[in-house]
Amino acid sequence: MKTIETDRLRLRPWTPEDAEDLYEYAQSPLVGPRAGWPPHKNIEESKTIIDMFIREGDVYAIELKAENKVIGGLGLHKRLPDDKDQEEGQREIGYVLNPDYWGQGYVPEGVRALLDYGFNDLDLRMIWCAHHHDNMNSKRVIEKCGFTFQFTQESTIALLDNKEVVSYFYKIDKEDYDKRQETKF
Repeated sequence: MKTIETDRLRLRPWTPEDAEDLYEYAQSPLVGPRAGWPPHKNIEESKTIIDMFIREGDVYAIELKAENKVIGGLGLHKRLPDDKDQEEGQREIGYVLNPDYWGQGYVPEGVRALLDYGFNDLDLRMIWCAHHHDNMNSKRVIEKCGFTFQFTQESTIALLDNKEVVSYFYKIDKEDYDKRQETKF
């Protein structure tokens, strides 16, 4: 994984030393359930998740440079929202952030950097993003970053005692991304 720098953030591979920072926010009921997983019960669970992140290599630690602290995670996953559409050149972005840092623009900043990396370095043609019906914070991030709504999908989340959710899926393709970049100048 390539380390990606923004003005305030460093998107980098996870390390075992990040366990305390991860556990700090992953134990919160405000974080995991919004992303589809239960709050972490202990730091050992956070260590296990970091081992998985390292093994799979598609989730970045969001490090706040000013504090040298991991404040969230940002993934560029190889999974797709529609099992029937398995064309190459697509990924799905997912993110979580420590609630102490909500509302400061960190996630949009990280997502924009990952979009740039995905389209310009990985030569992706489409990137997806989704939120559950009850997560309006994620919806705002998705819209700020230029994704457009595509469809909804009902499902149950086994990790959350089969909670029923409606997920809203959005995408941005390379052509739309390039047009947005041109209009910035």
